[in-house]
Amino acid sequence: MTTSTPPPLRPQPRRSRARTFAPLAVAAYAVLEIWLLTVVAGATSGGTVLLLLVAGFVLGALVVKRAGRSAWRSLTGSMQPGTPGVPGVAAPGSEATGAALGMLGGLLLMLPGFVSDAVGLLCLFPPTRVLLRKVADRALARRGTYDSGSIGDLFQQARVANEQIRIHRPDGKVIPGEVIQGEVVDPDRKNPGAER
Repeated sequence: MTTSTPPPLRPQPRRSRARTFAPLAVAAYAVLEIWLLTVVAGATSGGTVLLLLVAGFVLGALVVKRAGRSAWRSLTGSMQPGTPGVPGVAAPGSEATGAALGMLGGLLLMLPGFVSDAVGLLCLFPPTRVLLRKVADRALARRGTYDSGSIGDLFQQARVANEQIRIHRPDGKVIPGEVIQGEVVDPDRKNPGAER
């Protein structure tokens, strides 16, 4: 009979607080939304609640579409040569934050429930949107997440990287090499000097 020593125990990594409390927060949010839906349905009717949920979804879809167009205009305007950003916009970073808040507000409106609708409307209502944009810009600047113009710089780097990938792919349209000026040789003729 042989005996061996047990394998050494590895210390278990500690769970972060976010991983611990995120499922609890999601469960509490779901219970709150369901409770609020039943309270409103009891006060009015189930049809009214359904109509409000459908209207919130449609309004959220329109807001997301509008915010997406605004973000695309901002990105293409910042990519124009000689212009640092879209005319009338203070900084590309704040415009990106504003578009992100518009998207977030629209997505929250699309979620079924009244709490998410209220938070989505706070993201879209102009005074609270300006306040949320300032808070988000300050937090991102403090963390060093972006500087002004970084989205345009990132887009330019992606375009250059795409060109480099196309150069090195065999089926790419860009072929590296030199252009030598001289006599044009027809590939169909075997020996150009033989036919005289």
